[in-house]
Amino acid sequence: GHCRLLCKPSALAQHLVRSLGRSAALRWGRWPWPRWPQLQMLQQLLQPPEPEPVVARELLQLPDAGLVALDWLVGPWGAAAGVGGVSSPVLLLIPNAAGKVTGGLLQLGLRALERGFIPVIFNRRGHNGCPLTTPRLQPFGDPGDLREAVTYLRCRHPSASLLAVSEGSGSGLLLAYLGESGSSSRLAAAACLSPIFRGRDWFEAGMPWLYEWPLLLHLKQGLSRYAGALAEVVDMDKLLGSHSLRELEETLFCRTRSHPTSWESYWERNEPLRDADEAAVPVLCLCSADDPVRGPPAQSLPRELFRSSPYFFLLLTPHGGHCGFPRRGPGRCWANEAVLEYFRAMAEFLRTEERRKGLPRPR
Repeated sequence: GHCRLLCKPSALAQHLVRSLGRSAALRWGRWPWPRWPQLQMLQQLLQPPEPEPVVARELLQLPDAGLVALDWLVGPWGAAAGVGGVSSPVLLLIPNAAGKVTGGLLQLGLRALERGFIPVIFNRRGHNGCPLTTPRLQPFGDPGDLREAVTYLRCRHPSASLLAVSEGSGSGLLLAYLGESGSSSRLAAAACLSPIFRGRDWFEAGMPWLYEWPLLLHLKQGLSRYAGALAEVVDMDKLLGSHSLRELEETLFCRTRSHPTSWESYWERNEPLRDADEAAVPVLCLCSADDPVRGPPAQSLPRELFRSSPYFFLLLTPHGGHCGFPRRGPGRCWANEAVLEYFRAMAEFLRTEERRKGLPRPR
């Protein structure tokens, strides 16, 4: 399918090349609308999953009394939350930074559920109907709340492998978490679909208005629900009058009433790849060269990171748009199948290494 895997040579890299090369996920045939990445993206973002999933919500209280929501996908069959076996892998799904749970992400969760995974969606404070109990939202690359959620999932499923997938700008959160946590991340593997690698550059460059304005309106609509609580810390008139994503982000997190900071300082603490050298978990980043949201590959893809780090793998495709990757036939999104095949290959490689070295499985 003209995909390329860019990575540092290693035994794991060779295993992934063999596994993905044999997988039917990458042999999708002719592209639908190869010259229209906008249509590829809109199809995956707007088309609802089939069948419609059943979700069981669980609210997790954080140390500062804030709340995040965990939505357990239990399929269209109405089963109880978390019905997988004791050792079934838990798949944590992280939506984009606007909190939009797309049809593509839900479809990935359903496909994972069919294959024996326990999928759960992480919703940030105030996103997707999660109550905002403190006048604080989660910055772009602050993994503190995600760390609490991972700790809870590990306690709830102590013997299961914990995996994570992020979509679009939500990858900034996952990449920051992997870098900050290093070998203590508690994840076995991770994947990012159409990630935003350089947060500051992305906000400053801006997106085409076709994408930026709908996203901006979606964010303003969500923030307006908490205007009373947020008025204590930010200028709501200026926030709701923002004309760009950068202006909204700067008003919300830099020009606060209690702890104002500069745009430069904000990104020193929130750049997704600030601690990438410390990451110790294999990460597959699936990107398309024609992604209209991320920007041109030459400026937006950190190729040197994939050449130097043994933990980062870039699967680069010529077409697919932003979180699109459509295909004809059942499933609609071949990226979902590629991610699940990657997790299968990772588990197979780890089992082989444990047998070869005679290591006991970690408890």
